[in-house]
Formats: sequence, structure tokens, C-alpha cells
Amino acid sequence: MSSRPRVLIIVENLPVPFDRRTWAEATTLQRAGYAVTVISPKGAGAQETHVELEGVRIYRHPQLIEARGGFGFVLEYASALFYQFALACWVFCRHGFDAIHACNPPDTIFLIGGFFKLIFGKKFVFDHHDINPELYEAKFGRRDLYWQLLTIAEKWTFWTADISIATNESYRRIAINRGAMKPERVFVVRSGPSLDRLTAMPADPTWRHGRRFMVGYVGVISKLEGLDLLLAAINHIVRKRRRTDIQFVVVGSGPSGSQSSECQLK
Repeated sequence: MSSRPRVLIIVENLPVPFDRRTWAEATTLQRAGYAVTVISPKGAGAQETHVELEGVRIYRHPQLIEARGGFGFVLEYASALFYQFALACWVFCRHGFDAIHACNPPDTIFLIGGFFKLIFGKKFVFDHHDINPELYEAKFGRRDLYWQLLTIAEKWTFWTADISIATNESYRRIAINRGAMKPERVFVVRSGPSLDRLTAMPADPTWRHGRRFMVGYVGVISKLEGLDLLLAAINHIVRKRRRTDIQFVVVGSGPSGSQSSECQLK
């Protein structure tokens, strides 16, 4: 058995390594001397059940349903939780781990972290990617039973966590004020690209289609990321402000699209 400290990372929102924040955390831990295993869903370009990349073990589970409404989220998260727990038990028996690093959404992984913390004394780290009650309210425009369940799950997640990782200072305040966590147990860890992989390249004018300006988006294509607001802004700029000198380009994949598309409203 490895003498290195061992971390199990669980993420449900996106497959790894497509989830760049989670993948950056996993590879950073691996380079720092940790034995890292990741549990994530399968997705486009990530269909292998088990693979090892850059020294990180990855176990992937099926994603049986992609949520479209409140009840859909319950089914998606319940099925994901089942697979995550089964795979966590498998990893525990086969490789072992000292801590579970849970990346939300959803705020249900505390059930797995709490189990291994209570029974086996393992540490539980909450990596706070999204504020789910606010996201639900913004997406569906209501505070109903599902919203109440999200607020409860968030509180229990903070209550279970030994430490919490926040993406920015506002999330840190949520962990302290709403999650009742001690300030010394909440740390801000920002996301950023690896500068070793970035290379400045000459501009490719073909993407502009002869227009003076170009606006680009690279990332997950979904309403959750605010792409509907981007399209509304494009509609306002092009049709109401009658600007014809701007080319809009969206690159990525997700529930609402794949690969790349060019927005040319006429």
C-alpha cells in the first residue's frame, strides 16, 4: 500500500478531465506527492470506465439522466449518488484514501463523506464551486420544496466538512455566515490555466468574417453558465443597436450545444 497521503475526489457536474478546475486540483495534488483518485460521470470524450492520466486514477460512472426540471434533478443526483458511493467503496477497498474531496454541484456528496468520516475517521473537504440555492432560484424563478432541500443540503455539507475551499471571497463569506464554518477552516483557491500550456499564436482573421471586432466565449454551453444572457445581449447589440461590425463566437460543449458555433444575427 502506498505511503503517500491519499485523496479521493468526487465530482458529478462534469466528467474529468473536462472539468478543468477539478482536473487542475487533481494534478496539482499528484505533483505535490499525493496519491489521487477521481470519481466522475461519463461524458463526451470521456467514456472509459477506468483510466489513468498523468498519474491520476479516474473511475467514471454512467449518467442515466440529464436533469431538465426539479424532479429531474432529484433523479439525476440520486442515481449519481448511488454510483459515487459504490465506486467510493471500491476505491476504499482497492486503493484506500485518507480524505474525500467533494466538488459540488450537487450538495449531496456530504452523505458519502459523512459515512466515511463517521465509520472510518476519514477527512471531508468541501470544494464549493456553485451556490446551488441561488442557481435553482435563478433558473426556475421560485423557492419551492426543491429550493428548501438545496438549502438544507448546503448546510449539512458545511456542517460535515472539516475544511471548505471557496472559489472567491464572496463564497468564503457564504461558508462562514451561512454555513457557520470557522474562518480559519475556509480557504480561497482560485482557478487558472497552466501557463506552461499557453502559447501566444498569431490571430486568425477568418473567424472575424471581415468584421472589426470579435467577442468570444470558451466554456460549458448551458443556460446554467448564462449563455442565454449572452444570446440576449447579442440580440440587443445586433438588432436593437444595429451593430454589424461585431462577430460573436461560442466554443465548447455541454447540455445546450457542442464543439463550436458562430453567432451571426442578421
